[in-house]
Amino acid sequence: MAVYTKLNKKDVEEILSNYNLGKLDEFKGIEEGIENTNYFLLVNKKKFILTIYEKRVKSKDLPFFSELMCLLNKANFKCPVPIVNNQNKTLSDFAGKKLMIVSFLEGKAKQNLSPDNCKSIGFEVAKMHNITKDFKLKRQNDLSIKSWRSLFNSIKDKSANIHKDLPKLIEQNLNDVEKNWPKNLPKGIIHADLFHDNIFFNKDKFSGIIDFYFSCEDFFALEIAICFNALCFDGSTNNLSFNVTKAKNFIEGYTSVKKITDQEKSSFKVLSQGAALRFLLTRVFDAVNRVEGAIVRVKDPIEYLKRLEFHKNSKNHEDYFF
Repeated sequence: MAVYTKLNKKDVEEILSNYNLGKLDEFKGIEEGIENTNYFLLVNKKKFILTIYEKRVKSKDLPFFSELMCLLNKANFKCPVPIVNNQNKTLSDFAGKKLMIVSFLEGKAKQNLSPDNCKSIGFEVAKMHNITKDFKLKRQNDLSIKSWRSLFNSIKDKSANIHKDLPKLIEQNLNDVEKNWPKNLPKGIIHADLFHDNIFFNKDKFSGIIDFYFSCEDFFALEIAICFNALCFDGSTNNLSFNVTKAKNFIEGYTSVKKITDQEKSSFKVLSQGAALRFLLTRVFDAVNRVEGAIVRVKDPIEYLKRLEFHKNSKNHEDYFF
């Protein structure tokens, strides 16, 4: 989430005139995140989120995101629900851009997850995977391993300005994952961006998942590897360490719902290394391609160097959970 497209009260009221929601009470831009413009709306004392899709999100993918959230909600999975407009569509247009209004998910993100929180997240992620494995929806992963080499080439020269050894470290890890990336693992629709700020808790109980705009078809085990990176490292940027207890609890929660195959387990090292590399590359890209005038918090790429170091030096899945 971020604010690239700046709206005033008149703009928001014009957007709402295409919906049967009522009168605008208040609105506020949401700074967190990097991908789309987001506003909190209070309409007739009910809360909503307005998302305006920016350049990096392809218009052709928007029906996929909308349908995915609708189907998950119908299956009783906790996530925002798209609101239909006066044309009975979930997508609207404003100032040449597509937008969606979704229901507000009560709760908030936790920056410091407990092992019990990780267990409940593992449980919910497995539940989501069991639901999506039967979906007929299709969307390829635009940020899969196939895209990383060209992404690296586009930022290679400028990346040394962030850290002098960054080009060399990325090259070494990219060579590793390209050589060892698995094939034919169980797959389906995954969230693909399960960071703390996309997972909500209400009174320390899981209340839902937001921000499905990287969702795609890929390995279920890649989702687990993303969660290892996003949820199971503790400490400051230069002193990060992997929290095996959190990872073990996540896996316990996950496997209480969905079995992990031996082939998936043996792939966790390279998938985790690859997931760390993917987030490092996109963070470097965002850091060297800042949008002038946008209200956005660019996330620190250097956080991922320690993660990569851990994954590169790990032997197998037993280094992640006993």
